[in-house]
Amino acid sequence: MSRTLSADETCVLVTGGAGFIGSHTVVELLERGYQVVIVDDLSNSSPVAVDRIKTIVGPEAAQNLTFYEANVLDRDALERIFSAHRIDRVIHFAGFKAVGESVQKPLEYYHNNIENTLVLCDVMRQHGCKSIIFSSSATVYGDPDALPLTEESPKKPATNPYGWTKWMIEQILTDFHTADPEWNVVLLRYFNPIGAHPSGLIGEDPKGIPNNLVPYVAQTAIGKRDTVHVFGGDYDTPDGTGVRDYIHVCDLATGHVAALAWMNGKTGVEIFNLGTGTGTSVLEIIRAFSAACGHEIPYVIEDRRAGDVTANYADCTKAREMMGWEAKFDIDDMCRDSWNWQSKNPDGYATAQ
Repeated sequence: MSRTLSADETCVLVTGGAGFIGSHTVVELLERGYQVVIVDDLSNSSPVAVDRIKTIVGPEAAQNLTFYEANVLDRDALERIFSAHRIDRVIHFAGFKAVGESVQKPLEYYHNNIENTLVLCDVMRQHGCKSIIFSSSATVYGDPDALPLTEESPKKPATNPYGWTKWMIEQILTDFHTADPEWNVVLLRYFNPIGAHPSGLIGEDPKGIPNNLVPYVAQTAIGKRDTVHVFGGDYDTPDGTGVRDYIHVCDLATGHVAALAWMNGKTGVEIFNLGTGTGTSVLEIIRAFSAACGHEIPYVIEDRRAGDVTANYADCTKAREMMGWEAKFDIDDMCRDSWNWQSKNPDGYATAQ
């Protein structure tokens, strides 16, 4: 059984903590008094995000943050970090995350995402740390038989290597607990994270052409892209465009804090959906973002994209009943905060001082 610890006694290692979801989660942890160690190789993030985290939480809480630029695949680096800190819990975000790229680079995705988890868990157990929260995804549900999706909904074959890595890592962590019941595993299945911290200091900063809808809409709103390409206008949905469960990244961050508190002193494997329970179409997102930025955002409807499902949204009853967590922000809040981030940081962290 993991030790029961108060927040200020708990040291949390956050892999990928300078990334989009990771940085917002680190803010929530620091504001609640946790000691946080970030490990991030900055391959898809920026050191500016770490500085901005410190600005948001203030100098006192910032003293509880330590940052290491290192790859989770680097066993020697992890050994040094675990030797320097008494790590009590791990939140594992680090991984490649572009669906399309994973189809082009399956070897790189399988090697990075799965192997870094194996290295991390091996170092964890060598140092007596067996509590992990894994950043999973609703992609493991595949094309759903019925909506809303609950944690009991069947896992389906993944439609791309990225999805398979999430699918496999869930299984790997479950098998760890089967072999060693001291493991304490929480699998958080995210739906579609968007938004940004209301300060406008941290947000999503995709490299190159965004893979996800809202950063693409935001870049179109600010004039970096000409038009939003909507893939599919003939789905069986109210307006013909795909429906997804979008969740504010700050709600997602509080979900990780709730999971940390819930798993405190426990062992086992538990799965939680993190979403709003409400489906929103692509066109509804574009309209909400147009309202947030004050002008119409141009879009063009194109053919469906292979692998996309018609609709997908969560039942988050379990998270509410067991962890006391539920999403607080709606689509208008998410688009407002995304626009605030994008308008204050038109080039993301690239030109930040």
